[in-house]
Amino acid sequence: MAARMKLQETLPGTTLAPRVEDPLALMLEGLHRHVEGLTAEMTSSRRRAWQAGLSAADRGAFLEGKRLRLRRIVGADDARRPSALSLRHGGPAGTRLARCGHITAMAVQWSVFDDLAGEGILLEPAGPARAAAVVLPDADQTPEALCGLVGGSGADAVALDLARRGCRVVVPALLDRRDTHSGLPDVRMTNQPHREFIYRAAYQLGRHILGLEAQVVSAALDWLAAPAALPTAVVGYGEGARVALLAAALDARVGTVLISGGFGPGEGLWEEPIYRNVFSFLRDFGDAEIAALIAPRNVLIEACAWPAVDGPPPVREGRAGAAPGRLVTPSFEAVHAEWQDACRLWALAAPGEPSPLLIGDGHGEPWSRATRTALAEGLGLGPPRGPADWSTAAPGESPSGRQDRLFRSMLRVTQRWLREAEFRRAAAWAPAEPPREDTWRGLRAEYHRRFWEDVIGKLPPADRPPRPRTRLIETTAAWTRHEVWLDLWENAFAYGQLLVPRDLAPGERRPVVVCQHGLEGRPEDLIDEHTPPNAYRRFAARLAERGFVVFVPQSPFAGGDRFRSLQRRLNPLGFSLFSVIVRQHEVALRWLAELPWVDPERIGFYGISYGGKTAMRVPALLPGYCLSICSADFNEWIWKTASAYHRYSYLLTGEYEIFEFDLGNTFNHADMARLIFPRPFMVERGHHDGVAPDEWVGYEFARAFRFYDLMGQRQAIEIEVFDGPHAIHGEGTFAFLHRHLRWPEPPAAP
Repeated sequence: MAARMKLQETLPGTTLAPRVEDPLALMLEGLHRHVEGLTAEMTSSRRRAWQAGLSAADRGAFLEGKRLRLRRIVGADDARRPSALSLRHGGPAGTRLARCGHITAMAVQWSVFDDLAGEGILLEPAGPARAAAVVLPDADQTPEALCGLVGGSGADAVALDLARRGCRVVVPALLDRRDTHSGLPDVRMTNQPHREFIYRAAYQLGRHILGLEAQVVSAALDWLAAPAALPTAVVGYGEGARVALLAAALDARVGTVLISGGFGPGEGLWEEPIYRNVFSFLRDFGDAEIAALIAPRNVLIEACAWPAVDGPPPVREGRAGAAPGRLVTPSFEAVHAEWQDACRLWALAAPGEPSPLLIGDGHGEPWSRATRTALAEGLGLGPPRGPADWSTAAPGESPSGRQDRLFRSMLRVTQRWLREAEFRRAAAWAPAEPPREDTWRGLRAEYHRRFWEDVIGKLPPADRPPRPRTRLIETTAAWTRHEVWLDLWENAFAYGQLLVPRDLAPGERRPVVVCQHGLEGRPEDLIDEHTPPNAYRRFAARLAERGFVVFVPQSPFAGGDRFRSLQRRLNPLGFSLFSVIVRQHEVALRWLAELPWVDPERIGFYGISYGGKTAMRVPALLPGYCLSICSADFNEWIWKTASAYHRYSYLLTGEYEIFEFDLGNTFNHADMARLIFPRPFMVERGHHDGVAPDEWVGYEFARAFRFYDLMGQRQAIEIEVFDGPHAIHGEGTFAFLHRHLRWPEPPAAP
């Protein structure tokens, strides 16, 4: 037997690590500070890029490119149906709700695309209309409220005010923030606002609720502005203000836009409700840049109180899982600063044209007299005329019925996108079909780039020397255990625990297995004894006892909302939690490869659950891993994340950070396995694992196996299915590691 490894407080080439009670908390705090700095840097670089683009001779091409980019990231690129607005029939009020002098209010609906329809109130003045407007309420306001049909005097209703000035007005309903329909009855209901529930499914499929509602606005304009070319406006408050700003930027027919209680700095987007999260938005846009896309048209900004949103509906029995998020009124100074930036960009985008007009002091209620006057002047309208109170009013249809139809139509659209996603992915991967070595050799780099840059988000590499620090924390008869700290960026580091077999011979180089924990895991969970045993079943320690060097990284997917809010901070910058994790593994791999007892050509990855998600993503991007094992996670991942009808769906759970923009149209698990090829790949699956049914796992694995087989590497891909739960089995996978890492299995027990 080889002499036992000499015990040392630190590993060779390292300094002594400090004693830290909670490395995870320190890791998350440092990453938050790092991303805060990235956000500030991105804001500055974005403004410089826009100033340069707007100063160039091809300013128009620059703006059109940005407009196309905005349309893409808010998912507003589905072709609309021909305009078809119709009266609502069958409600208790019929089609006509009320009259106010020469104004008639009618309940209407209009087609948008597929099953999506807009619905709301039409205010039609008698005689030829002088202008047309879409007036968007906040999500928790009804169209009737903005029309003065309910609550208070009609003189306070902005939509009626416009109609009394001779404007034809449509007031759509926006999807609200209640949670009535958010879930799957008889399986699990949630406290997610309706907007979040739709956002989750749409986001995974490259769409967004904001894009859907912007399309609803444009479809209303298709009808409103016909047959005459009328001056048009889009007006919005709160959530309606966000939709109005986007709709005006994307639809050149909008001559005037009024943003009330919704214009301000974007750096706090990560703290707002999650249905406002737009992947990579801050890389290209803030509100100032969106306003510049509208130039030289008329932009009015009302600095007033925003709708107060303290969070999702409360957690209660049978209802949980929503993402936190608040809407608070920004300071007037912050709104004013964003408006000034908009004016500076405007001067470059539309030299000599009137800049956006800022109205209000940031504290008052929306729709002030000054705001209404400015809006009317922008549309060429005179003062309101006729009575301001409704007569012959009939009881309108229940707003809850309208919300039910709106929610279900949006949900059907997302599920149609889900059905189509398989074929969109097939089209994206068509150049690689049928799999051939010579073809794949020329294509792999581009698919690799797309996955890293467009889906995961490619953070800059670590810019600090790793400055490795280690500390001996345990010794057993089989191995020593050290803490490991490695620097990445200022404030940011990688942490893990290294198990080194004690029977190393002088000069010997061993294979390494990097063992990754799951959600809310710690390295200790994979090493220490537990009574009863946990799902990890000490697989890291057991592998070290078999003679492997084992590294157990602490991943940042632990800490509850503290890590999930990090994902929220990263997404608007075009990054994700895995953007960080990839760089942590990159630095750890480099350091492991330099250890004198490690063979850098034999470093494998084995992850369970969230670690299984890591097994599909990190080895696909980093060639330093010579194989990957995905345990208790591999399945038909797009169904898993976007289906509204399966009990396994992440639409029903608290993992609000799990969604990756447009993944459904680009990469499923089998496609990630292609990026791992030709390195060995294995799936470990328990029959009773509630992540997904066996059929989903088998379906997706068949796709991965087909690729390996047609590429002549069927011996490099395996699946082991065992009679067990969401847990490490550690039989077929251990044999797989011994075989492909070329390390002898221990003799069988007598």
